[in-house]
Amino acid sequence: MPDAGRRYALISPCRNEASFMRKTLDSVIAQSEPPELWVIVNDGSTDETGQILSEYSSQHEWIKVIAKSDRGHRAVGPGVISAFYTGLDAVALEDFDFVCKLDVDLDLPRRYFEILMDRMHADPRLGSASGKPYYRNKAGAWISEKCGDEMSVGMTKFYRVSCFQDIDGFVREVMWDGIDCHKARQRGWVVRSWDEPELQFHHLRPMGSSEHNILTGRARHGFGQYFMGSDPVYFTATAFFRMTRPPYVVGGLAMLYGYARAWCSRAPQLDDADLCAFIRAYQRQALIKGKAKTVAAIEAQQMPCWVGAHSGT
Repeated sequence: MPDAGRRYALISPCRNEASFMRKTLDSVIAQSEPPELWVIVNDGSTDETGQILSEYSSQHEWIKVIAKSDRGHRAVGPGVISAFYTGLDAVALEDFDFVCKLDVDLDLPRRYFEILMDRMHADPRLGSASGKPYYRNKAGAWISEKCGDEMSVGMTKFYRVSCFQDIDGFVREVMWDGIDCHKARQRGWVVRSWDEPELQFHHLRPMGSSEHNILTGRARHGFGQYFMGSDPVYFTATAFFRMTRPPYVVGGLAMLYGYARAWCSRAPQLDDADLCAFIRAYQRQALIKGKAKTVAAIEAQQMPCWVGAHSGT
């Protein structure tokens, strides 16, 4: 049994991941502190995903598989989070200290979850945390996906249960994995990711790619930025930054296209005016002061929110 205060559950939505998932399964099984429960939601896979899950779940009683019917296509964003909540419904969160939405296209270092829990125990305000994703290019080089230190990454979204409940979980739309971090900070929590050897993991499918191509993923990201109400000037700056990363130039242009298409069609946006204003204020200050200084100022400013809510804990 895990030590008190170190009980964690993993929830993994997956669809047609037979090419990658054995590495994820093996790396979780090999963790220095394995999860008490791992719920894997097979979201209508048509490849060998189901057979692989049956093989592993028969060998490890803490791996539970839930099968959903085939919707006929992969649904990034809302579909993934819908599958996540199918898994969450099978978890009694009150029995756990931490919960993690984990993708099954990753190869994690052995002490990954041990280190995250150590750091969250050391800092009670640390509500969500992760390591950093890397991928291999065609030449075999180890390439960082350049995720900000002020965010926990969506493919290993590790949460203190009390923080996850405080922010009311994830929205069921693209950019769920950015909105949650902003909302946690709004409520006074601290969110972090670290680029250190023992927390660097191999992302077998590069972030922002899709079942069609990486440009579709970049356009989807542009829509997501529109959905969460990002400041247009800030978003344009991030799109220009992405032009310096593969696929060069066109990746950033695809982001701008996705944002502009959503704006022109007056697509629905996040229904939380206070949070949208909080996000835009952060983004505008980040353009002037930089992310690190802006995040530090917000964390200091919002600390009374956390203290007031948790002074009795």
